[in-house]
Amino acid sequence: MDATTDAGPHEDGVHTMGAAVRAADGRMFAGVNLYHFTGGPCAELVALGAARAAGATQITHIVAVGNHGRGPVGPCGRDRQVLFDYHRDVRVILPTPVGVRSVQIADLMPLATGWSFDGGSVMA
Repeated sequence: MDATTDAGPHEDGVHTMGAAVRAADGRMFAGVNLYHFTGGPCAELVALGAARAAGATQITHIVAVGNHGRGPVGPCGRDRQVLFDYHRDVRVILPTPVGVRSVQIADLMPLATGWSFDGGSVMA
């Protein structure tokens, strides 16, 4: 991520987060965020889009990292919901009080409401 960031230390920038996803077939796909005041896409969503564009339909793992060596960062609420809705079995790599861990997306979504094109919003 540090090679592609456009922000100096202690600066805001357009590209400050990177993400990688692993497909069930072992392929890896990366993405970077595109900050915009209207709510540009997070790095996780860009990586998911890159995976799908390459034909990957099953995602097993995802991780996001911040620029300037910030390391793993947990997904925001919107990303958690998208992951929960489209990749219910994905494992998320994120920091915890006891170090970096891999958890199921459902563990990050207590009392979640899922969504699908066919069924709309339903309690998961």
